[in-house]
Formats: sequence, structure tokens, C-alpha cells
Amino acid sequence: MRIQTFAAAVLLSLLAAGTHAAVTKAAPDQLLIQDTRTIHASPEKLYAALVDIGHWWNGEHTYSGDASHLSLKAEADGCFCERWGNQSVAHGRVIWAAPGHVLRLDTALGPLQGMAVQGVMTFTLKPAPEGASLQFEYRVNGSSGSGLDKVAQPVNEVLMEQLQRLQRYAETGAAAPAKP
Repeated sequence: MRIQTFAAAVLLSLLAAGTHAAVTKAAPDQLLIQDTRTIHASPEKLYAALVDIGHWWNGEHTYSGDASHLSLKAEADGCFCERWGNQSVAHGRVIWAAPGHVLRLDTALGPLQGMAVQGVMTFTLKPAPEGASLQFEYRVNGSSGSGLDKVAQPVNEVLMEQLQRLQRYAETGAAAPAKP
């Protein structure tokens, strides 16, 4: 009974904190990751932080090892790119940019890029009593041989770390440390 009470308390505290993250669908040919959290910053400030990706993304999850090489041009067909030396990577393309409201990217991140899958990542920002509500969704589809169910949890862990870093940056203006 104590374990159930403890589990219920933990669940309620997470809900009270305004955070809900989950792999909501994982199959060999698809995955869906969703998160909702309250950010103590206006939607406009959150959007500005979001597109300043080189200040909050963890460099350990880049090809160059340095997040300062990342850029995100927040307009239709804008590149979420990484450039260093004579190398470059297009991590994704912006398909919808509505400052203070929505940023949507066509992106298969990291190892997903080599799997020939299609990914769409959406950040929806809404006013909330304490700042902004950030609704995040990453939907990836591939063939039945893609094995997306096997990578769903590691992808979720990386993305939740990035969202925590974004939240810290939007709320404090301070770049997140290399190691959370």
C-alpha cells in the first residue's frame, strides 16, 4: 500500500509541476513522443530562446561535439544546421514558423537520419498563468523494418534532456551546463 501511495504522490507532484513526458506510441514503423510543461517565460521569450538553439542544446548530441555550431533559421525552409570547419549537417528544415506560437520542423535527428525515416517535431506555445505552456510532439514514421520501437526510449531521453535545457535557458537566460 505504501508503494502505491508513494507512486500516486510522485505522479501527482509531476502533474502539479506541469510536466508530462511520454513515449505515447512505439512500434517498429512509428514512434510518438509528447511532452507538456509550463515555462516561466512569456511565449515570445520562450520562442526567442527556442530558436537560439546553440545556447541550450547539449553539444554531446551534435556531430561536432559543440552546440555553438548549431543554428536555426526560423522561417519556412529555414535550416536547423550544424557547421564547423569544412563540414556541415542539416538536422532539419522548418516547415512552419509562427513566432510566439508554433515552430515545426521536418527532422530525423541523429541516427534516425541514416535510417531513412520521416520525422516531424512540433513546439506549440500558448499563454499560461505562470508564463507559457509548451506542448512538444515528435512523430517519426518509417517502414516495418525501421525498428523505431527499439530506439523510442533513448530518443525520448535525449529529447527530454534538451527540453529541460531549453526550459532553463528560457527561464533564466543562462546557457545550460554541458552536463545536466
